[in-house]
Amino acid sequence: MNVSARNIFKGKITGLVEGAVNAEVELTTAGGDQIVAIVTEGSVKSLGLAVGKEAVAYVKAPWVMVLTGDTPIRFSARNQFTGKVTSVVKGQVNAEVGIELAGGTMVFAVITNEAVLELGLQPGVSATALIKASHVVLGVSA
Repeated sequence: MNVSARNIFKGKITGLVEGAVNAEVELTTAGGDQIVAIVTEGSVKSLGLAVGKEAVAYVKAPWVMVLTGDTPIRFSARNQFTGKVTSVVKGQVNAEVGIELAGGTMVFAVITNEAVLELGLQPGVSATALIKASHVVLGVSA
């Protein structure tokens, strides 16, 4: 299966907290990077989600926010990944920024060219990718 989501986290479910309506699912990649998804209890049941099960987390690049430097602001986004910028591909209005995490996972964001300049994004710069857990889509093999 091919998907349009630029960010793909393959791994095992290492945490599952079920609730009345939603569940919090933690996925850990082979490199140790972790991403958290919020899914419905219906999805937990229909996908057979359980600790130890292989799964894939998908996140579209425009859903990823990027920050640089130290900031006194705390964010509610559950997934906060700090790594090094490896690529910046500029288009007419937007740019795709690639950030490599410590475990080797790549995270891609699509942000405006103006934001790239304001943040000073270029290869080698430390940057943090923010992804809301509700923007993470999980998939499992049939």
